[in-house]
Amino acid sequence: MDVTTCLKSLLLALQQYGGDRSAHNTAQLLKQVEEVSAPKCDQLLSSGQLLPIECVRGLVELTGNPNTCPALASAIISLLAQLACDDDSRRMLHSSFNLTNIMASVIHRHSATPGDPVVLQSLQLLQKLTYDTRVFPSTNIHELVGFLMTNILSQKDDIIMPCLGLMANLCRGNHLVQSHIKSLDNVKPFYRTLINFLAHHSLTVVVFTLSILASLTLNEKVGEKLFDAKNIHQTFQLVFNIIVNGDGTLTRKYSVDLLVDLLGNPKIADYLTRYKHFPACVSKVLGLLQLKDPASAAMVLELLLAMSGVPGLRLPLCQVLFKPAAPKLSAAGSRQAESGLALVQWLSSPVKGAEGCSLKALRLLKELLEEALGAAFVSDGVRSFVEMLLPVLLGFVQGDVDLRQHCVRISRVSGVLLIMCAEDAARALVAEQVSAQLCLSQVETLLVTCHSNTPLPPGSDDNLSQVCAEALLKTLELMSKLRQQVKDMETSFYRVLQDHRIATPLSLALTSFHRERVQTGLALLLEATPLPDFPSLVLGESIAAHNSYRQREAELAVKRIAVKDVPPPPLPRVNASGLEVSSAASSGVHSLVEKLHSGLELQEQTKDAHVSDIIDVYEQQLASKESLVQDLLEAKAAAVSQADHLIAQYHFQRAQAEAEARKLASLLKEAERRREELQGELGAQLEEAKRSKADTEELLQHNARLQHDSEEHQALKGSYNTLLNRFNESERLLRELQASHASLAKQLETQKKNHKALQLQHDRTASLLREKEEKAKEEEQERRELEETLDVLRKQLDETEQARKDASIKNGQLEGKLKQREDELKKHSSMIAMIHSLSSSKLKSEVNLSL
Repeated sequence: MDVTTCLKSLLLALQQYGGDRSAHNTAQLLKQVEEVSAPKCDQLLSSGQLLPIECVRGLVELTGNPNTCPALASAIISLLAQLACDDDSRRMLHSSFNLTNIMASVIHRHSATPGDPVVLQSLQLLQKLTYDTRVFPSTNIHELVGFLMTNILSQKDDIIMPCLGLMANLCRGNHLVQSHIKSLDNVKPFYRTLINFLAHHSLTVVVFTLSILASLTLNEKVGEKLFDAKNIHQTFQLVFNIIVNGDGTLTRKYSVDLLVDLLGNPKIADYLTRYKHFPACVSKVLGLLQLKDPASAAMVLELLLAMSGVPGLRLPLCQVLFKPAAPKLSAAGSRQAESGLALVQWLSSPVKGAEGCSLKALRLLKELLEEALGAAFVSDGVRSFVEMLLPVLLGFVQGDVDLRQHCVRISRVSGVLLIMCAEDAARALVAEQVSAQLCLSQVETLLVTCHSNTPLPPGSDDNLSQVCAEALLKTLELMSKLRQQVKDMETSFYRVLQDHRIATPLSLALTSFHRERVQTGLALLLEATPLPDFPSLVLGESIAAHNSYRQREAELAVKRIAVKDVPPPPLPRVNASGLEVSSAASSGVHSLVEKLHSGLELQEQTKDAHVSDIIDVYEQQLASKESLVQDLLEAKAAAVSQADHLIAQYHFQRAQAEAEARKLASLLKEAERRREELQGELGAQLEEAKRSKADTEELLQHNARLQHDSEEHQALKGSYNTLLNRFNESERLLRELQASHASLAKQLETQKKNHKALQLQHDRTASLLREKEEKAKEEEQERRELEETLDVLRKQLDETEQARKDASIKNGQLEGKLKQREDELKKHSSMIAMIHSLSSSKLKSEVNLSL
């Protein structure tokens, strides 16, 4: 059977069990619960269909009933745990069905037998429901906290892990629960037990324990000792090891939450900036992005976002993420996946699926690119990363996804591109790939979306018009940044600013509660106001309309608070041709039969409206009424759809309204008691007022006399003050003149001393001057004598020079004669040698000797 048929059978079994809790009906209901557990029920509760909501309501009521069979209660709790598979379903079970308080009461009923399987199942379901959820303290929650502390102190291995996990959820970020725990008598033994658990063999137990200690003791003396400079590095290493090598998604999730909570403490965040193994640990954590597990990727991105909020960690994160990609490996034939590349790959994940990995990745890139591109030196790794990232981002702009998701992505992508435009080289890369036509088409789509949805109050983030307006303003801001670099961008930008439709998103931005949106709107308004066709009147009317809407909503909110004091009204009725659909009959199969007989059928979503399924179940009972049902279904479809919508809306809000009504009723009783006390005090004060009135008249007469005396006193006081002021002024002038006289006398003495000193100096200077004049005359005489001597010496030098020249000429002549004589001597020597060569050897020897 399909899920719808199973749910209808379950609803019938619930009705039968409610009427008669026989063994047969109990077995039949247990069988139906087990059959519903078999099909895939992911996001069944959060789909908004009425049938599963009615089934869950009946199951929750049976769970809270102490007379429910234990086996049936166990099966129901198991089914509810399967239904709590996504965040929306968990929130509905917690808020709309008040399941957290009901399960807390179930555990309290079985507190004497903590080993009961129902208790273990309830703890596991509560751990799911309370994760990342704010729990309002109540009697059930206080009893639950006492149960958890008792069993943690007992240190029983079979129940200790879910108790620690649930306690970690209740304590995290909930100051009321933390205060309640700290006020208990056994808190000190509880702390000692938790510290002993830090040596437990299970990493999950260790992480739960650290989370509880961080929530309860981080800002106390115990926490200062546990998380001091000596121990914190070991804690960092332990948490990073669990995140990287953890034994399951649950342990990793709580480890990430623990590290995020620790980073919220400035002292511990500073310790992490000085942790020497931080780059290596971050690299290993980033390796989880290479897995295909969306849950792990979402946890890693959440942790990185928390780290990017610490100024000292942003630069190391940039260095790890933006390092150049590794080269291709020839042996493996594949490229090593780098951290930055893995992050870019997660950008293409669905916005709502995979726990928003795409949006988290865009937020992280915006934070880190702002740090990397804002540095004085931009590395090549950052530039290459920007080149790789740009095509992926621009692919989102042209993507065909759900309109709301598309607008959210456009806002985030435009934010990243604006960060890139803050740096010249990156802005040039953006300008190369962004065209004016692309921006214009995107703006046109967003303008149509803004005007196709009725705007809600400016502060409403759930409004599609608000989301589209934010995306549109981000796109226009990007066009403004690129108008000088991209062809036709400036013309397109100013043309859009003069479109009359721009008034709606501008008014939404200017009246927003978000500072960034207001600043963006003002910047665009400054650009647009000088333009000739800017729709300023339309903008003013739109802003006035938003302000009026906000004022009316505030007035209605006050009225709603007053209406909540009245008991909840009955469920809405839809009348059509004398036929009524009553909320009192919407809890069972008999009501469905009555609706079918009266011409109205329980409507679900379009894909779930199969009349034949119900007719097959009740074929014998409805054979004669089939044509009538078909006719009435066609005639009353709109009325039934509206009734189902109102019934579902009422059921969603009923639990919350009842809780608020109880709270307001208690406040009303307290206010009434206080009013009675004040009424008695008011009567006594009225009597006192009468007596005071008579006293006041006497005082007024006496006051008149005093007033006359006061006026005379004021006149005398004025004269006295005038004379006193004149006296003070004269005394001040006298003191000033005396001080001036003393100063001038001192100056006169000083001038006399200076005059004497200058006179002596003048006499000495005149004597020295006369001596120097006489000495100068002597030096002048000597100079003239030296000049005469110099003239004589010059004449002698000229004569000497002339004699030297004559001697040089004579010397040259003598050298010529000497050379001639040498030539003649050589000739004679050669002749003598020839003559002696003919003589005897003896004679030759003599001749040689003589020579």
